[in-house]
Amino acid sequence: MQTRQRMQEQNATQHNEEETAMLTTQVSDIRTANNAWGNAAPGTAAAGWPRQGKLWSTLKEVCEMLRIQAPAQTADDEFQFQHMQFKAGQRVHTIGEQFDMLYIVYSGFLKTVVIDEFGNEQVLGFPMKGDLFGVDGIHSKQYTSETVALSNCDIVLVPFKALAALGRRHQELEWAIYGVMSRELVREQSMVSQLASLSAEARVSRFLVYLSERFTEMGYSGKQFNLRMTRQEIGNYLGLTLETVSRTFSALNAAGLISVDQRAIVIHDAQTLKTLRRLPPSTARNRSKAPRAVSAAA
Repeated sequence: MQTRQRMQEQNATQHNEEETAMLTTQVSDIRTANNAWGNAAPGTAAAGWPRQGKLWSTLKEVCEMLRIQAPAQTADDEFQFQHMQFKAGQRVHTIGEQFDMLYIVYSGFLKTVVIDEFGNEQVLGFPMKGDLFGVDGIHSKQYTSETVALSNCDIVLVPFKALAALGRRHQELEWAIYGVMSRELVREQSMVSQLASLSAEARVSRFLVYLSERFTEMGYSGKQFNLRMTRQEIGNYLGLTLETVSRTFSALNAAGLISVDQRAIVIHDAQTLKTLRRLPPSTARNRSKAPRAVSAAA
């Protein structure tokens, strides 16, 4: 009996040592991979480079970004995750690329898109500070979308195997990560449900409210902000044409609900934007007379 117990204890110790070694090796591999990314040609998916300021984040810092509780029994420097920086227009990952990494936005704005067989792009979302992306690669072991930087971005790399191993060691962390993935899914489903039933004015209004709330969560002003995406990208996301988005911005501006100066937005009446179904007929008529010139904002 004692012999069997000793064997079980030895096996458990060996398993923990192997798992710790795996995590250490994976972090070392990330350093090597990131150096290769830094040497990639500009404009390619791997053309990020190590940030000169903050190079690494601890597990506790990563959990804070995701707004979840960090495991209590881990040292601050036990696990570290490297930062990579991307310029506007660069791809963080591409469709069909082998999945091995999840990503967290430390700063900046991005768009996630899918591209059909004809080359048409469909915007799925706009990841920003604190968002987790790359989850679509888990099922097929390949990314089914691509994520492109809309501004200069600082991205935290989270090796999926390392995260899974941490989850096995800390069950509360595993459940918290599931919660983050569920939160992103619910957010996407909420937007899709709105697109199915709302008018153009309501879609644009809800989108502005969404951005306002996200900026507030990030510690910025929710009343005054700059759009990082173009009118065309907004329209693609909301299922509207570029012209419709531009005319709706003009109409909301004429109604006094917002002020618009190219990409600069000031929210004057968030509550009305949140509940708006359609603009009054007089405002709608003004909207139809609004200038069609949209090149500066598009």
